[in-house]
Amino acid sequence: MKVAKHFRTNLMKGVGANVAILGLVSLFTDLGSQMVFPLIPLFLDGVLGASKTVIGLIEGSAETTASLLKVFSGYWSDKIKRRKPFVLAGYGLSALSKPLFAFAYTWPVVFGIRIVERVGKGIRSAPRDAIIAESCADDVRGKAYGIHRAMDGVGSIFGAVLALIILISLGFRNVFLLAGIPSLIAVLLIIFVKEEKKKTLQPLPDTTRSIRISFKALTPQLKYFTIVATVFALGNFGYAFLMLRAVDIGLSYPVVILLYITFYIIYTIFTIPAGMISDKIGRKPVIGIGYVLFGLTSLGLVFVSSLFQIVWLFVLYGIFYAMIDGVQRAFVVDLSPPDLKATALGTFHTATGLAATPACVIAGLLWDTIGLETAFAYGFVLSIVAAASLFKLKI
Repeated sequence: MKVAKHFRTNLMKGVGANVAILGLVSLFTDLGSQMVFPLIPLFLDGVLGASKTVIGLIEGSAETTASLLKVFSGYWSDKIKRRKPFVLAGYGLSALSKPLFAFAYTWPVVFGIRIVERVGKGIRSAPRDAIIAESCADDVRGKAYGIHRAMDGVGSIFGAVLALIILISLGFRNVFLLAGIPSLIAVLLIIFVKEEKKKTLQPLPDTTRSIRISFKALTPQLKYFTIVATVFALGNFGYAFLMLRAVDIGLSYPVVILLYITFYIIYTIFTIPAGMISDKIGRKPVIGIGYVLFGLTSLGLVFVSSLFQIVWLFVLYGIFYAMIDGVQRAFVVDLSPPDLKATALGTFHTATGLAATPACVIAGLLWDTIGLETAFAYGFVLSIVAAASLFKLKI
């Protein structure tokens, strides 16, 4: 008991209550989200008969939509020195939209609802990440993001498990209807978030600073890293194509969802250690190794042919995702001016998010027109290029 208490104390050392509260918010939000999102590619493919290109378009456009809004919500959050209203509005919109998937009978309707839900993510993400940065000591920033992402991952695991259970017994549409319940709980938890009254949150001397001037104030190192991460994002086709590859080799939908759960379990286990390691040895090597691991996953998807083989690729994908998801956010904050954290995070998310649509569409087109080998080889090449470019960044 004493050992467990000591571990909890050390784990939360330097990390404020907001990180834990926002972790719970993300836990319940992702519990609802993962009752929906891992099923969407399978729903589109098996129920609505959409092509790989259409699935890539929907998944990519959803992320791009979210990312387009992140830079503006981040900028306005910095400008008015408020974070919480953006977080509340963003999570609220996402919660209300999830049950609507139950009423989709054509892929364009799924497309529209997916876009609306991601608008909510775009509004909330940069201000929320800024609250996390402002609610922890600078020397544990990687750990703080790791804790938040781990709690997010726990919600994803339980959400995917619930999705599997309900899918088997009640079908796709009932899963979508029930997904709104945990999402609404998450919105209520935001009430307990308290915005930090720190020096960095005081009004700037130049209150008329424009978004263009704010971009110019970003550091050269941050701009370079954003370019590198965007190159990587152009090849990052996402988990949907791992799931479609699993279906392609003959696995049933329940087995594919179990593989998805495995991915998130691995991600949740590794994300806090990845953040803590990045606090010790630096963000750059952790992110670079993550890029390489994604490349190896892509290469493996070209040759995979059995359940045993693809299990290991989902595990590898989970480790990769843990190594970059929180650490990239912490690195952006490290490289950003103190008064432009949300703007910097929004700019980064927007740049990488804009790459999501071409990344997924290109992967889908290559799969449909040339073959799956070309689609995954494309991801491998860009990930290695990004990793090599990252190590040239001087900080």
